[in-house]
Amino acid sequence: MKLSIVTICFNNLQDLIKTCISVDCQLEKPFEHIIINGSSNDEIKDWFNIQEKVEYRTMLNERDNGISDAFNKGILRSNGDVIHLLNSGDIYYDDYAIQIVSKNVNELPNINWFSGNIMLHRGGDWVKIGKPFDSQQLFKGMRAIAHPTWFIKKEVYERLGLYKNYSIAMDYDMMCRIKDESYSYIDYTLIKFDNTGVSSLNYSRSLKQNIAVYESHFGYSIKSRIWQLRLNLLNKFLQTWFGKQVFRLKMKLN
Repeated sequence: MKLSIVTICFNNLQDLIKTCISVDCQLEKPFEHIIINGSSNDEIKDWFNIQEKVEYRTMLNERDNGISDAFNKGILRSNGDVIHLLNSGDIYYDDYAIQIVSKNVNELPNINWFSGNIMLHRGGDWVKIGKPFDSQQLFKGMRAIAHPTWFIKKEVYERLGLYKNYSIAMDYDMMCRIKDESYSYIDYTLIKFDNTGVSSLNYSRSLKQNIAVYESHFGYSIKSRIWQLRLNLLNKFLQTWFGKQVFRLKMKLN
């Protein structure tokens, strides 16, 4: 496997440093690590220029038109056969993550995309989530098929196209487009997620975009609208003290 990691960043140097350290600690190094820096100041560029050079790491410094545009710039510059979009602030869960993915990719050459488990902050605690992708459950949104755990072959992007210009739900739109591609679930925790990202901070807006995305592919859907309403109410409940206690009890019982 020739893995291209794409990391987009915007005025968040400390997050980027954390992500780069995570990549460099991997027992199996990537083929390349491309940083797409759309920052409005020179802090990240100046930091990169004084670092000891890592042979697989490059940086593009230019303003972009949002997250999707930054993703697409990285994908178009990738030369590997598998692409992982690892945002600044997100890190590999342990030093074996790439090695685990590589093993799966090499053993399953006919599979076009993979996903795994992720650690994220929910209900006041760090929890592991992850499920196999099921195209019949697309109306429920991303569910536990977390975008930071996706490893997609470049030829899929070349056939189906790049990320569309949604402000939040560009990953959900991509999932709707790759639903019929050959897929395999990696039952291993691959990523620790930075919950300060745009989708986490604008959760209600992301659910509204999910409805728009789903209906753009499959037509009007009452079940999608009901499910997104359920998720919004559940998210608000988990922000309360009582909700956090219920969630902790649920996790202990699982």
